[in-house]
Amino acid sequence: MSYPALVRVGAVGWAHPEWRGRFYPEDLPDDWMLSYYNTQFQAVYLPAAVWQAASAATWARWLDDTLDGFCFLLEPGGGEHAQPVSERVLLATPAWAAEHVWWLDVRPDLRALAARITQQAATGAPLFVLSSSGDLGRMDEAKTLAQVMGY
Repeated sequence: MSYPALVRVGAVGWAHPEWRGRFYPEDLPDDWMLSYYNTQFQAVYLPAAVWQAASAATWARWLDDTLDGFCFLLEPGGGEHAQPVSERVLLATPAWAAEHVWWLDVRPDLRALAARITQQAATGAPLFVLSSSGDLGRMDEAKTLAQVMGY
């Protein structure tokens, strides 16, 4: 898979109630939220319970509602649930996540994140910078840092 962007910022899920009126316009229909989210962020992490419960039609809509470079990271889960077949859908196994995911809520230090981005750039592999709590302030800081660094 080719990743046009080295650094992709996002959150766990896109339907955070506290974002309504702060990030999402008050009158934005719920079924437009993912498309709107994708105007600002390039990835979303989906808990196993969420992605495994989604029907094939829902997955088709989610993929259609997002730009080609947008990625869905899936939490590994038990059971025999097949993940959707798309190069934009990635299973975030612990080993893969250790190499490709930076959790903003665990490590909010921007200097450390800048060092990690530099390290990741040397490999050419993508870095997904995610907020488990949906902290828009931290997510915006990470986006700005990536832009300032040229990523």
